[in-house]
Amino acid sequence: MTKSFDPQSDFSLHGKTALITGGGKGIGQGVAIGLARSGAHIHILDKDLAAAEATVKFLKDDGRHATAHHVDVTDESAIDQVMAKIASEASIDLLVNNAGLAIRKASVDLPLSEWDAVLRVNLTGVFLCARSAARHMIPNRSGAIVNLASIMGLSGGGLYPNISYQSTKGAVVNLTRALAVEWAPHNIRVNAVAPTWVRTDFIKPLTDNPQLVEKMNAMTPLGRIAEIEDVVGGIIFLLSPAARMITGHTLAIDGGFLAQ
Repeated sequence: MTKSFDPQSDFSLHGKTALITGGGKGIGQGVAIGLARSGAHIHILDKDLAAAEATVKFLKDDGRHATAHHVDVTDESAIDQVMAKIASEASIDLLVNNAGLAIRKASVDLPLSEWDAVLRVNLTGVFLCARSAARHMIPNRSGAIVNLASIMGLSGGGLYPNISYQSTKGAVVNLTRALAVEWAPHNIRVNAVAPTWVRTDFIKPLTDNPQLVEKMNAMTPLGRIAEIEDVVGGIIFLLSPAARMITGHTLAIDGGFLAQ
């Protein structure tokens, strides 16, 4: 008889060490809290140390294991140093590449410096963090990584010009596929989620405009934009043993946007 599915163990992350970039606020903060409540020991890597420390304090007050690290995901040396420090204390089991940047300007008005800034965070940062984590996962022949893509990485549509963000998120989708194939022999799974608009400070200029909120709702078959908790569950699933046969996949969490 084959091993039966056990929800308690297959969705548990008990004792796993999880790293979340940009985990001090927004989706990253929600993921950190969700992973902690699923049993993982949390390490938040964030350029905003105060935000990371505030989230860590919340988690510790909630009885969870959590540590904050001041890290810019575009800084190769800093990433490698913090990964080595964490790996010296425990195995690195899980990574969520959440840190992101958007500069919303028409393509003809976007300076090269701002294009480069978005690429450094949204694409190079994802690669650097995934590569560094994998160097510690490969000897253990175990690991799971989830990258934050976007519906804008799978569609050219949207409410406003956002060319650098859309381009990097599309690249993250294929980076995810390529790393999944390369690292599968080491039993490291690499997946992505592609959220729709999520109610966070990241899109506050949009959600502050009732007309734009109405338009986003109308563009979404389920009739609303996402809340942070709508995204967290999909990420936990992809990191969990329940997804042991899933790699190289991008899970749309979009209320049906991409089905149209």
